[in-house]
Amino acid sequence: MATATVTPTAEVVNAPASTTPVTLTPNAIVKVREIMSTQDPIPAGLRIGVVGGGCSGFQYSMSFENQSGMMDKVYRFDDLKVFVDATSAMYLSNCVVDYVETLEAAGFKFENAAVKSTCGCGSSFSV
Repeated sequence: MATATVTPTAEVVNAPASTTPVTLTPNAIVKVREIMSTQDPIPAGLRIGVVGGGCSGFQYSMSFENQSGMMDKVYRFDDLKVFVDATSAMYLSNCVVDYVETLEAAGFKFENAAVKSTCGCGSSFSV
């Protein structure tokens, strides 16, 4: 799996690019842009987070936002803004988000080295 060659930059002071909690692959960036272009109005960016729930305790979340929140750090992948709140950043450390298409399914896939276990269906995790 190839990762994005563009180094994301944080718009928030004291958040150097080397501490970016999540990385998007080129496939993921293209797909997010494609989906965003169909929205009216076009959102300002993508929120990636971790929420409580599921069989194993946590689930990933992705949604479009019109602006960043007060506790967010904003990262850029090319011209795509990604919003990550401080709590989610702890669980997303070194996480890679990819977009995959197979004969059976298509969707965003999270590769997170911090995950200790997942549920049987793969939609939730524990750390």
